[in-house]
Amino acid sequence: MIGAGLVVCGALVVCGALVVSAWGADPTAALSFLVLKDDNGKPIRNAAVVLHPVNTKGKQGRGGFELKTDADGKTHFEGVPYGKLRVQVLAPGFQTFGEDYEIAEASKEITVKLKRPQKQYSIYDDPTAPEKKDAPKDSAEKPQ
Repeated sequence: MIGAGLVVCGALVVCGALVVSAWGADPTAALSFLVLKDDNGKPIRNAAVVLHPVNTKGKQGRGGFELKTDADGKTHFEGVPYGKLRVQVLAPGFQTFGEDYEIAEASKEITVKLKRPQKQYSIYDDPTAPEKKDAPKDSAEKPQ
């Protein structure tokens, strides 16, 4: 009788500990990402979605995860702790995207539209200046 009572009591203690530990656990979220081309809205396959925690001072923490988008431009990750999260999206032929998000609900959908690289300008270029006469037009006319 005493042995059976101890087993039941021990089982209650273990169950109570499990309930307390689950109740006190930090909440986590499930994030879904959709990565599209900005110009035509088509999905971007194999884009890298990088997730980094951000501390209270706004600094990127150590660790993180890298996800890859599928053929529909989608990826998903569960178990993201609530708080600030830095999301970076990289894909060849597109500008890098980066933004911080506050994760405070059980699920969140994030759509990212990547832009093509913009034309670069130089402070040394003068579009109104006439073309130099002595400058070679192509590699065949280089002075020796």
